[in-house]
Amino acid sequence: MLESGTREIVKSTVPVLAEHGETITRRFYARMFEAHPELRNVFNQAHQAAGEQPQALARAVMAWAEHIDEPQVLEDTVRRIAHKHVSLRVTADQYAIVGEHLLGAMGEVLGEAATPEIVGAWEQAYWELARILIDAEQSLYDEQAAQTGGWTGWRRFRIRSKMPESREITSFELVPEDGGAIPEHRAGQYVSVRMGLPEEGIVQPRQYSLTHPPGSDALRISVKREAGNGAPDGRVSGRLHDALGEGDCVEVSAPAGDFVLPPGEHPLVLVAGGVGITPLLSMLHELDRAGVPRPVTLLHGVREREVRAFAGEIEALRARHPERLKVAVFLEDGDAREPHEYAGRVDPARLAPEMLPPAAEVRLSGPLPFIRDQRDRLTDAGIPPERIVHEVFGPDVLQ
Repeated sequence: MLESGTREIVKSTVPVLAEHGETITRRFYARMFEAHPELRNVFNQAHQAAGEQPQALARAVMAWAEHIDEPQVLEDTVRRIAHKHVSLRVTADQYAIVGEHLLGAMGEVLGEAATPEIVGAWEQAYWELARILIDAEQSLYDEQAAQTGGWTGWRRFRIRSKMPESREITSFELVPEDGGAIPEHRAGQYVSVRMGLPEEGIVQPRQYSLTHPPGSDALRISVKREAGNGAPDGRVSGRLHDALGEGDCVEVSAPAGDFVLPPGEHPLVLVAGGVGITPLLSMLHELDRAGVPRPVTLLHGVREREVRAFAGEIEALRARHPERLKVAVFLEDGDAREPHEYAGRVDPARLAPEMLPPAAEVRLSGPLPFIRDQRDRLTDAGIPPERIVHEVFGPDVLQ
């Protein structure tokens, strides 16, 4: 536990972090990659190029400073970061490297304002957080290794099948090259897929939600083609879509993630924006396997019909449970044709009251602007904020 004097010093730096935080984190990444170029294989270089990762890290550092007296406020965030790190195979020794260059960047940017007292307090605060994460991640590694079919590190998987789901999304069925078993994941979890980018001389990981039913003999990921194979945000998805086919192999981490089905018998509302449908589809399959024991409403927003993935798969699930599973599809281009389709953006207020009961637990998945918009709309529609859990499709801390 940090001493009160140390906590006060850290809290006093919040205004400085608000002003200079992103500059510090940009310098941190530049320093670290210069000293340890091998870590470019761990961190998402597309998020680095776009400037998203320094922004995300700056927000996280400031949040830690703001809540240094009440770290329990950040328990959910810390747990989510730990799962992400485990999926990327982050190791305990890398925390020393991160700490060295984060504190070094702080000293470079702040200059004389970074007094020995401030730097010393931040070093203690950093290692307080690092120890929490290291312990949480080790527990997850142990849990993964103990599962039947579980593993640690990277495991080679062969692409058994490749199937287009929409104009933008393709599914890949992956089976272990070693012929061994795979663990049963929790619906909503993801894996990291790692592949080489020879033209850049690096290896890059990306996280993809598992879309198959728990208990399957293969891992299924469903990948949206981003801007293109040559674009900064499409280097891995582009290679999967264009360069790899059945029989090719990729490296995969064990399933991770805490965005899962809530326990209990409350009604459930699943809200997806675009490719955010992927973790929710696995949840639908798990509910189907259990006979859909509680009322479920799925809301899915897409730009146009041609980019809506899994339409047939979801319709088959709805047809098996017409009384318990309700589906509403929102088409921004206005091409609504069926009774369950709506023109425009996702708007919970347009649903019949029974499709959005106030007691519902909500799982919300999609890009950050979609998440922010839908949280507001769901709250306005009567869902308490504490019942809304979200998964953002975008950059995360230390990714």
